[in-house]
Amino acid sequence: MRLVESEWQCMLQEARELEYSWQEQYQALIEAAYAEPALHALYPFTSHWALRFSTTTRPSLTLGSPCLTAGSDGTYGVGNGFITPDLGVFTTAPEAVALAVRHLPSGLGPVTLGLPLRPPS
Repeated sequence: MRLVESEWQCMLQEARELEYSWQEQYQALIEAAYAEPALHALYPFTSHWALRFSTTTRPSLTLGSPCLTAGSDGTYGVGNGFITPDLGVFTTAPEAVALAVRHLPSGLGPVTLGLPLRPPS
């Protein structure tokens, strides 16, 4: 789906252009996730600098996959919830991505369009 690749390309460009002290860690995380086919096939999105994945596009994102974070201390976290690295903390982005892939729910994909919620009638 073109929307998935477009979102990945925007995310990669944004990560390369950041001017934060931990920009290199964040960029490494985005690039490692992009290089992993199982994650590359999903729709990526961020919230509070946490990388998440959905099987639907905006505006109706689906949750349920692991959350990846890049810490200012040079570590990478993987969690089931939001920003909590309860699955593990690693020194490299590829290690964190590998664990996230192992914790993906079975039967994900393909990505579909996220339709706006309809107001109650």
